[in-house]
Amino acid sequence: MAMKRLQISSPTADDGPKHKKSKTDGLATSTPGTEPVETDGWTKVEKRKQKKTKKAELKLDAIQPRFMYNIAEINKRNHAIGIDEIRQLVVHIIADAPPPNWLKIENTPLIQKVVALLIPGLTHEVLSLPPIPTSATVNPNIPLSIPLLPRTPTAGPPPHVPFIAATFSHACPTRAPGDMYRMHSVLSAFFQGPLVVRAKLTFYAAEHVKNQDPEQYILTLEQMLENEYPIPSYMADVFEKPTGWLETLRPADRGLLDAEKEKSKTKAKIYSIDCEMCLTEDGKELTRVSIIDYYTEAVIYDQLVKPAKPITDYLTRWSGITPEALGPITTTHAEVQAHVMRLLSPPPKNPFSSSVPSPPPPTPILLGHSLESDLKALKICHPRCIDTALMYNHPRGKPLKPGLAWLTKKWCGREIQTRGEGGHDPEEDARACLSLLKKKLQEGPGFGEFKTDMESIFERMSRSTRRAGGAVGSIRSAVVDHGNPSVMHGNKATTSLGCSSDAEVLKGLLDVVPSHEFAFGRFMALADINGWTTPKALPDAPPPPPPEPPTAETLKTIYEALNTQLKTLHASLPSRTALVIFTGHSDPRRMAQLNARKAQFENAVRNGKTSEEMVPDVRWTTSDGRDLEGAVELAKRGLLFLGIKQ
Repeated sequence: MAMKRLQISSPTADDGPKHKKSKTDGLATSTPGTEPVETDGWTKVEKRKQKKTKKAELKLDAIQPRFMYNIAEINKRNHAIGIDEIRQLVVHIIADAPPPNWLKIENTPLIQKVVALLIPGLTHEVLSLPPIPTSATVNPNIPLSIPLLPRTPTAGPPPHVPFIAATFSHACPTRAPGDMYRMHSVLSAFFQGPLVVRAKLTFYAAEHVKNQDPEQYILTLEQMLENEYPIPSYMADVFEKPTGWLETLRPADRGLLDAEKEKSKTKAKIYSIDCEMCLTEDGKELTRVSIIDYYTEAVIYDQLVKPAKPITDYLTRWSGITPEALGPITTTHAEVQAHVMRLLSPPPKNPFSSSVPSPPPPTPILLGHSLESDLKALKICHPRCIDTALMYNHPRGKPLKPGLAWLTKKWCGREIQTRGEGGHDPEEDARACLSLLKKKLQEGPGFGEFKTDMESIFERMSRSTRRAGGAVGSIRSAVVDHGNPSVMHGNKATTSLGCSSDAEVLKGLLDVVPSHEFAFGRFMALADINGWTTPKALPDAPPPPPPEPPTAETLKTIYEALNTQLKTLHASLPSRTALVIFTGHSDPRRMAQLNARKAQFENAVRNGKTSEEMVPDVRWTTSDGRDLEGAVELAKRGLLFLGIKQ
């Protein structure tokens, strides 16, 4: 079966051909090759029932589902289709979200499944498409017509991935989320959406139930990964500990009854912590740590630390550390690290005790603001963390994080970090975190939030009663992606498969599509070979050099593999499956290079350097800012392809 190419609707477009019922003469006829059966002198045609079924199938074929872009609505826009609108389209088809206004969908209930593919790297050049128009008289958001494949070699070079031109009729421009200087996560925009009104009512009712247990705010593994926490190996094998790093012991597993008994008897200790750093020859290193007990509010540890390498900048205006304060200190990083590890680890068993050993106490909880920075300074991995930067919302929503001084003034009514050039006091900052957690417990989960209520696409689907027999929670969903999606965007899907190559992604999709109503997959080979995916740079690091461009032969191999994978997947799809392919964004490398330069410049300014003291490659000008804005806009551009296999 071939997938129908899309049709573009217009304000005066006809709704489609009208189908008349075919007339019959009422005489029973037999299909060639069918033997009539004699029964008591009457002739019965066994194929009559089959003819009736075939007629019903033909009638059903005449009302196939299809997509049609609504050009009139798209023309009214001043922006391209967003990634969130692609998510809403998927939820409309497979669940019960309202229909989009930019796309008309005929016979939506006949669509049986939705398969969504994210393929960064499918650019206009790869697909031999004309570029998005830049003329002021042409709307750049209108879907682009995809030329048919050339029939002869002289008709022009074919696209590198001919499956797209053979399957889809139009490429719709899209725009990734972000601000003037950055592009935000395409995956987050697709998998996370705002709560609908009905769910909000339930959410708001629940948030007024005050729970006095601080453990409700312990970060999930997904939150820790998203915010670049150093992860203990027993939680997820995603963080390779360099030399000098330690991880606390794995929390003891208890049965439900034991857990309840222990909770009633022993509360987990909570330590509010704040660290200060200075700049050394090896980068930023720990120079002071303060720890306060949550329940007693007593300072249980406050220690200055002598870095192993010579200090090049005390960063006094932020750290509060001075040469005079640090001069006589001999305490090393290893000594401080060992002390903190003793606080976070259960006491050793007494080998001479004859009594029955009691269950170990609960693993202590660390509390802080952007706590991942403190853990990195200490070089410690810990599983139980509460972060006030994530517990409270920034007024403009995620991914922005609120500052500690702003939070304390806004919600606790007092000012901190007012010493100016004297820098921060880590004890004061640690106490501010204590106050923010206690305020949150006192007022309820909704306190300090700006109602940017979000939920996973899978949670949204789980509330639908439209599909899969009509029961709530009956929509089966799957995520097949590189890495470990089960602890990230796929953690709420019915099935989540981690892969290490596009070939494994294809195999996973072939396995899950037959038994799931919605499946998501991501093919990354094209983006990887072009150097679009690079590890996140450290703030102090210079921009990484651009990788060597791939050879034409290497690219040809990647194109052919991707084309074969898409053809194989398409051939396996059941009829009336909607196939949604989107690229997410364009080449982000120029944007990433400029942002790395901008971060390097801002860090130099924070360290007290003037523009004259900086090398030319580090300086940042107004012209550079305009270049960055332009690079961000180009990087946000993507393409969307929609079709339904008939």
